[in-house]
Amino acid sequence: MSLLKLAANLAASAILVGLSGFGVAALSGIGHRWVDILAQFTAPVLVAAAVFTLICLIVRLWPAAAVGVLSSLALLVAVWPQLTPIRGAPQPGQPVIRLYSANLWVENTNVQAMRRSIVAADPDIIVLVEFGAAPSAHVEELLTGYPHRAINGRLDPTTGASRSVIASRFPITQKLPSRQDGLQAVGAEIETPLGPLNVFGVHLTRPWPYQYQWGQITQVMALTERRLAAPDHPVIVAGDFNSVSSARIGKQIQADMGLIPAPGWPGTWPSQAPAFININIDQVYRSPDLALLSRRIGQPTGSDHRPVITEFTRAAR
Repeated sequence: MSLLKLAANLAASAILVGLSGFGVAALSGIGHRWVDILAQFTAPVLVAAAVFTLICLIVRLWPAAAVGVLSSLALLVAVWPQLTPIRGAPQPGQPVIRLYSANLWVENTNVQAMRRSIVAADPDIIVLVEFGAAPSAHVEELLTGYPHRAINGRLDPTTGASRSVIASRFPITQKLPSRQDGLQAVGAEIETPLGPLNVFGVHLTRPWPYQYQWGQITQVMALTERRLAAPDHPVIVAGDFNSVSSARIGKQIQADMGLIPAPGWPGTWPSQAPAFININIDQVYRSPDLALLSRRIGQPTGSDHRPVITEFTRAAR
């Protein structure tokens, strides 16, 4: 092997080992914020490692390609829980509920794109976070056909919008109480063809290094308390969690709340990039008494997040 090829193999191998570190971080079980931030990006890093490994094969850097295969496998194992959560067995003959959830982005003024996206999805229930000044000014136009609504938050000219919205074709029997607990969320009990359903629209704070260290953790604790205080019905929790389901916060939600995530591919953020390299921080979680029938990405809204469309029915016992 020539010195040039040896150097190329060493350099490529070093890069691939570095990429595998994202997978090791996700698989380590370490919840420290410095490790957790790496675990968020395992899906796009897997794509990068696979492409780089293919390049090594094409140029015949065999040792580096072998390292790339091992790195890609480690990343695939780390990403697998995001891709293949259990969907539940549907109970035959039960109605289907379609839910549309989206972070509209506080500065987004493209109400027409928001409306087109909702109409194309034709959902029964809508969950919206970062509901800013523009959609607030055109709420009747945007939510035509969804007369039952629960809206939390306020418009603040200094800090922007902190509104969260649930809109439904079905009657909202009660708006679930909000608390001064640091959690930005709206909850509603909805009378659906499946029976009463508790729906929460959630927007967690951004993770370290952008916000305070324990913000997401304490907010999930608050969400758990709200769920426990709600009536004992099937639950759907949707919104912007600023975390993939296989990282620290996703694991906390699953362990503490007993909820199951929808699959996380293709991803939702940032919408400017191709969906197959996005990370899925816009999650939809359900209680085990519901079965997930489908999950897909909706049409653009003008936001930096893609909307998520999910369908549910009752799970077989």
